[in-house]
Amino acid sequence: MKKKVIEIYQSGKGYKAISKALGLLRTTVRAIIYKWRKHGTVENLPRSGRPTKITPRVQRKLIQEVTKDPTTTSKELQPHLPQLRSVSHYVWRKSNTAFQKKNIIPTVKYGGGSVMVWGCFAASGPGRLAVVNGTMNSAVYQKILKENVRPSVCDLKLKRTSAAGQ
Repeated sequence: MKKKVIEIYQSGKGYKAISKALGLLRTTVRAIIYKWRKHGTVENLPRSGRPTKITPRVQRKLIQEVTKDPTTTSKELQPHLPQLRSVSHYVWRKSNTAFQKKNIIPTVKYGGGSVMVWGCFAASGPGRLAVVNGTMNSAVYQKILKENVRPSVCDLKLKRTSAAGQ
């Protein structure tokens, strides 16, 4: 396809005509012609980057293992591949499949719930603790105070003091 773009370009046609004739985007045609002018070729050029440490056969084996269970970790893969010293964890899945059920590892976030309690304490120790069921409103709060303040005062052996003495 790239060679066809260059042939048509050399015959004198513009980006728009080439784009229409081959069914390519104009930006694609422009990029192909730019590369041809700069490097004199439309072939894929060698790229920089770290060379791969695994052979195509080992890569196929990794893909095969992870296809069976997409939630496989790198530590689980290492026993299957003794010739590798370390395997980085890559995500081996097709595009647009990230949220499919088989690719999701279930977790519980934020502890899963909450409990509301009322309590009191004094210098002599802790008082009663009451669990609040449902929504806290004035009536519920008054009931909690009525049922828990006096027994807590008695349990802690607190005595009444005058406000003037403080």
